[in-house]
Amino acid sequence: MNAPTSKLPVVVIGAGPIGLAAAAHLAERGIAPLVLEAGASAGAAVREWSHVRLFSTWGEVTDPAAEKLLAPTGWARPDANAYPSGGDWVEQYLQPLADVLGERVRFGATVTGVSRAGRDRVVDADRQTQPFVVHFTAAGDREERVLARAVIDASGTWTTPSPAGGSGLPALGERAASDRITYRVPDLRDPAVRARYAGRRTAVIGSGASAFTALAYLADLAKSDDGAGTKGVWIVRRGISGSTFGGGEADQLPARGALGLAAKAAVEEGHADAVTGFRTEAIERDAEGRLVLVGEDGRHLDPVDEVIVLTGFRPDLSFLDELRLGLDERLQAPTELAPLIDPNQHSCGTVYPHGHRELSHPEQGVYLVGIKSYGRAPTFLAMTGYEQVRSVAAAIAGDLDSADQVELTLPETGVCGGAGLFDARDAAEVDGGGCCAPAPQLVQLGAPATAGAGVDQAPAGGCCGS
Repeated sequence: MNAPTSKLPVVVIGAGPIGLAAAAHLAERGIAPLVLEAGASAGAAVREWSHVRLFSTWGEVTDPAAEKLLAPTGWARPDANAYPSGGDWVEQYLQPLADVLGERVRFGATVTGVSRAGRDRVVDADRQTQPFVVHFTAAGDREERVLARAVIDASGTWTTPSPAGGSGLPALGERAASDRITYRVPDLRDPAVRARYAGRRTAVIGSGASAFTALAYLADLAKSDDGAGTKGVWIVRRGISGSTFGGGEADQLPARGALGLAAKAAVEEGHADAVTGFRTEAIERDAEGRLVLVGEDGRHLDPVDEVIVLTGFRPDLSFLDELRLGLDERLQAPTELAPLIDPNQHSCGTVYPHGHRELSHPEQGVYLVGIKSYGRAPTFLAMTGYEQVRSVAAAIAGDLDSADQVELTLPETGVCGGAGLFDARDAAEVDGGGCCAPAPQLVQLGAPATAGAGVDQAPAGGCCGS
């Protein structure tokens, strides 16, 4: 890299947990980071699910380089064995870290494009010697740009949730019914939100940690004084088997196992019914304005008052269009990383440790990290992202020996979460195999055993087991 380019900052997109950790690792190596954050404060996305508790402990969601940066300020690390909520994570770690970084973090800066200076996507001549140019809008929609020696995109996937439609596209009528649909786990502590679901029938679409959380919340509401008549309808695209609810008591992340067991209890106790093998094709309104979910097979479910869609997230790649990215055609993850995180083969505990080499692209010097690097795979944990940015920062500094020494031991079993970046909220619903699907059926767990019902019975058809 020529001298003028090496003196430029490294632009980090996003001031969430992984973006701020990247800035800390760069600063530790004497490289100037510039973090561009669209939100008004650190962890803007995390703040939107501040009511949700992580299933990872404090010891698993803080980064070592960030802790070193915080130590001189008198910051005290929270109890390593305690479980923070999203709000705790922001207030006790992310915001203090952003404060230490100071002017190296710019809030209200929305990145609109990244390219090579003077080179569009087509031009080859002297491409690798040119710095990156990052366009962004600041306060008052003022357009600005900055040159960078490298770009680390840690912007996450929170702003681009997947739709209810089983085809990956919005179901017919989904946009028109947006007043009755949410793509987030509702905060039932908020009186207005609580009133929206209390005594109502709510469909929950999804099969990951977020869906488990929503089912457990609705069950708690149903058991409360103001929640009589609250009912959940759990919509699952596959069948229900013994592994549906994760690792349970065998999970090496105990809180993650407990989350699956809470969802199972919600169904067994009758606070929710499970509809399996159902892929939503359309969302219609009945004569009373309630929502009716229509399956790809033409089946109409009983009307519901609200729908919570928790089918995962996907990366926004639009502002990277002028860069030459190497992405897997299925997962939209870096080509070398995709086989290591394929949810058809891996859980979060079996993902192979990886660093800058697996995160590299044909466009040298650009890295997608954190949950965005996983594309549509749900197998991400925060500690994976911290190791990613440690390796990437070392590579940018030219310390390839350190960059290549990627070591990470992850807890095994159970449902993964943190489409995330965030260990308890954005596990995508990933269909396994794709060769067949069980017939749609209503499953009432805890009821007298019948053919095709119950969590311990896998769906028929050898290749269809979930």
